[in-house]
Amino acid sequence: MAYSKEERYTGNTTELIASHYREILKLIGEDPDREGLLKTPERVAKALQFLTQGYGQDGSEIISSAIFKEEYKQMVLVKDIELYSTCEHHIMPFIGKAHVAYIPDGYITGLSKIARVVETYARRLQVQERLTVQIRDCIQQTLHPLGVAVVIEAAHTCMQIRGVQKANAITTTSAFSGVFLKDERTRNEFLNLIKG
Repeated sequence: MAYSKEERYTGNTTELIASHYREILKLIGEDPDREGLLKTPERVAKALQFLTQGYGQDGSEIISSAIFKEEYKQMVLVKDIELYSTCEHHIMPFIGKAHVAYIPDGYITGLSKIARVVETYARRLQVQERLTVQIRDCIQQTLHPLGVAVVIEAAHTCMQIRGVQKANAITTTSAFSGVFLKDERTRNEFLNLIKG
């Protein structure tokens, strides 16, 4: 059973996570009482809480906090948004960039809100495929634009430094809605803009 938002962000939660990491250190053959590891369980607990802070955030609320009436009906693109997420299969980072575009239908949102939505969903245990769709759906369902396009390019450390060990592999995922899905010219305009 998952803990509530209030339960997740308390000092007690940090201590509880740290106690588990202390046991993990023992299980891998380390001595958690040696000098270099004394504060490691607490540091790891705080790092994990930071890396998963997206669970306490709501993408729709972020966009809704800055919606403005505007008759602009051309593409709005925010590209090369840095993204840091954690693979839910191995609890290892994947790092990359997101390109997000939408075509307004009477309303726009603050540009920083697009980056914040990416951050909100990235700061959870994730798979890249779901992350891509969550960003698209959040913008589509909250802003109601004519369409949304999302492309994410990322390197997965779970694939680079363990398992298959392919250090240069990049994974690309995409999700489109509305005019980006139906109109090839609009989709191609977006794809050409993110290449530049």
